[in-house]
Amino acid sequence: MAISSLAAFSVSKTLMKTSTSVPRLTMYNHLNITHNHLRSTVLKPKPPLAFIFKAHTPKSLTCNSYQRNQIKSLFTGIVEEMGEVKQLGYDESGQSFDMVIHSPTVLQDVNLGDSIAVNGTCLTVTEFDTQRLEFKVGLAPETLRKTSLIELEKGSVVNLERAVKPSTRMGGHFVQGHVDGTGEIVSMEPEGDSLWIKVKTSPEILKFIVPKGFIAVDGTSLTVVNVFDEEECFNFMLVEYTQQKVVIPLKKVGQKVNLEVDILGKYVERLLSSGFVDNIKSR
Repeated sequence: MAISSLAAFSVSKTLMKTSTSVPRLTMYNHLNITHNHLRSTVLKPKPPLAFIFKAHTPKSLTCNSYQRNQIKSLFTGIVEEMGEVKQLGYDESGQSFDMVIHSPTVLQDVNLGDSIAVNGTCLTVTEFDTQRLEFKVGLAPETLRKTSLIELEKGSVVNLERAVKPSTRMGGHFVQGHVDGTGEIVSMEPEGDSLWIKVKTSPEILKFIVPKGFIAVDGTSLTVVNVFDEEECFNFMLVEYTQQKVVIPLKKVGQKVNLEVDILGKYVERLLSSGFVDNIKSR
């Protein structure tokens, strides 16, 4: 018996030495959307303009292609918050151009896939961190070519607005977040505590701008004061309160602003150019 006990003890001791540890299983929670954290990645700097503005071969449209005039999200042009750009550039793969923005207010009820207007450009949230109060969006080459976001850099301040809900008050006007083009600030003149700003843009955009009409400038819903066709310019005025809540007064003469004209004007032009009025008259 003593020999058997000793042998059993020896075998047991040998098994303890040679046994391998059981690998730990990584547990995933399919409901962890609200705990999604930004990866600590160092974004590469912005590429040369020649790379972004290179010519592209037009692709044929397919049934799954994105139609630019289809309303996916809707904004009001009432800026909720001014966020700060924390990172801007390509990710480790070199394929995705991303921007990380610090924004305490906008992140209060954010979800992956939410639409947020950044200086009037509708962008999709791809990652967010509620502890660091930051979210990440991707920027397509076409977005960089069509908007003023190409001028942003680390530390830049941007206008932010979440997409409206059915219960949201419509304080501004219908803004899609589909930037029509850019304008250049040509003058900034104070009058009392208000600020006159004059912007030059292309004739293709100017034709939709009318005095006392709506326009979104860097995502801010504003009222046009005058249109100067001979100068290809229009102007508007910012009251003191608005100057403190949006990024436009922080810009300088010569810098670009994103412009989105009133969608109603584009619908009217479409109807007129299609011969709709002539068809009505001929009845």
